[in-house]
Amino acid sequence: MTIRPTNSPATNFSVALLEEFVRLGVRDIVLSPGSRSQAIALAAAEFEKHGLLRLRVRIDERVGAFLALGLAVETQSPVLVVTTSGTAVANLHPAVLEAHHSAVPLIIISADRPDSLRGIGSNQTTQQPGIFGTAVHQTWDVEAPTGAAGEMDAAAQLARDAVAAVNGPVHLNLSFDEPLSAPFVWHPTENEVAPEPAAHREPVFPDLFSDLDPVVENTTHQSPGAPTTLALSPSPATVVVAGTGAGPRAEQVARELGAPLIAEVSSGAHFGPNLVVAYRELLNTANFGDRVARVIVFGHPTLSREIPALIQRRGVETVVVRHPSADDYNPGRCVRLFVDEVSVSGEATDRAWLGRWVTTSRQLLETESIAPDIDADAGTHAKSELAIVRTPVDRRMLAEAVWRATWPHDRLVLGASRLIREVDRVVPGKKISVHANRGLAGIDGTISTGLGIALASQAEKGNEGVTRVLLGDLAIFHDVGALMFGAGEPRPRIQVIVGNDGGGTIFDVLEVASQAGESFDRVLLTQQNASIEALAAAYGWRYVFAATRGELDQALSAHPEPTIIEVPLTRQ
Repeated sequence: MTIRPTNSPATNFSVALLEEFVRLGVRDIVLSPGSRSQAIALAAAEFEKHGLLRLRVRIDERVGAFLALGLAVETQSPVLVVTTSGTAVANLHPAVLEAHHSAVPLIIISADRPDSLRGIGSNQTTQQPGIFGTAVHQTWDVEAPTGAAGEMDAAAQLARDAVAAVNGPVHLNLSFDEPLSAPFVWHPTENEVAPEPAAHREPVFPDLFSDLDPVVENTTHQSPGAPTTLALSPSPATVVVAGTGAGPRAEQVARELGAPLIAEVSSGAHFGPNLVVAYRELLNTANFGDRVARVIVFGHPTLSREIPALIQRRGVETVVVRHPSADDYNPGRCVRLFVDEVSVSGEATDRAWLGRWVTTSRQLLETESIAPDIDADAGTHAKSELAIVRTPVDRRMLAEAVWRATWPHDRLVLGASRLIREVDRVVPGKKISVHANRGLAGIDGTISTGLGIALASQAEKGNEGVTRVLLGDLAIFHDVGALMFGAGEPRPRIQVIVGNDGGGTIFDVLEVASQAGESFDRVLLTQQNASIEALAAAYGWRYVFAATRGELDQALSAHPEPTIIEVPLTRQ
């Protein structure tokens, strides 16, 4: 395809920039409306019409940024986030911080005033270069294009530089002067088809682009040294810990070492024969936690106090296998060694250590069966079944029901609330896709992230999975704007399951509950009485109220409409 240059340098630059991103394999773009960014927005809409980009539009920049985060988490590919100038850029900061601490590839593109309008009180003008501080890996402050020779080449080079640097978020701050946009004529070439999202395709505009250097201001992070690999041998008193971002490698190493696997539910390693679900209890039990001498850590553990306490205990040797994130995991600065990978030599011969952990964990999780009495007469049996389906839902039942309903073709997103800890405490191993924003463990953007994951996972034809988002009531109210679908925006198969216990009851289980006195409910619990049903109706979501086990199991069956399932929970 080719384009004919317009009388708007902003449009010419934007088209060249997006074309190169497409050539490099970028497929998703999320934007919020604004005047200064109109050239990119209009170009993105044209690219979508020709099947070159998947465009998502959100009126709230914070919602859009977390949506992009979810898209990038699922696709493991860079996603473009476009905003206008001023406070619009600042609203991206929470998602940028989460992406930074979780190494999620976002390319932030903010429109800005040219140099002549900065520093003189111009409307919607602030200091945008550097606004994200060290949370972005690289920043470019690009001068406003004027139509000079080489500017489209510079745009293409800028896209290449951004993609090369995107180990986490990067920021392109693009100045645009008037005219802020102009219509452009699109000339498809013969037999033109949408490009595949591969990293190495032939340029679509080979005649327009060269490798001239753009006018940019760069701030780079220090490049890492040579990768290091540590050879491990199986030995008793070893445990493998998997936090968020660990992936299946942690489960493999645990099997090779013959070691108990402590894998948080969002680690990507919560499965396999070595999994120890009741790890909190065992780490505090004699002849278990006190016998641990070596800990191998993958990912970023965040869901318990027992893990950092173990690592900081005298006599425990800890090895952390690095993963892409802002900081190395190092509780109390007690970690002895950081490596990029581990290898295991030799076979584990003593299975007693592993067997004790796995067996005892299973015993601790066993509860009294609530199945109907199969030996009872027909009338008693029917009454027993009816009593089961009428059982009020508690946190454990909610956690187990959502886990049971989710399969490998589905996606599960867990909010940073009391419920993720309940899931982590009780659910058995299962190899399913689980995500939680644990980089900074904030409650903001949970629904937006889930929608991004849903849209990306369901983009391919034939994928009939559903995305379930399990969160607390405060988290849904914190991300209400995510519930809005604009005209023309796709509506994925998604269930938002809200455990409504009337506020931030996670504080009830912390020390502050016994210290705060009468101020506790107002400044920590922050009770709310808003109607989730009315909220669902206002935004056009299907609503289900599920107070019993039977109602919950029925509600969790897949449904094509975006659905909010409200589950009432008691505070204690």
